[in-house]
Amino acid sequence: MFIKNVEDIAELVKSTRIEQGLTQVKLAQLCGVGTRFIIDLEKGKPTCQLDKTLKVIVGLGIKLKDD
Repeated sequence: MFIKNVEDIAELVKSTRIEQGLTQVKLAQLCGVGTRFIIDLEKGKPTCQLDKTLKVIVGLGIKLKDD
C-alpha cells in the first residue's frame, strides 16, 4: 500500500488490527498507548503523535520501506 496521507495510515492500521483479531483495547495494551489514541489514529486524526503511531505500526508488524 502506498501511504500518501493520514487517512491511508488510519485504514492500514485498522484493517491490520481487524485481520489480526485484535480489539482497539488489546492493540493499545500491546503497544503501550491509550485506547483513545488508537481510536483517534484509526479515525485519521492528523495531530496523532508520530512516536506513538510508529509504536502501533511496529506492534502490528507492519513493515515500512522505500521501494
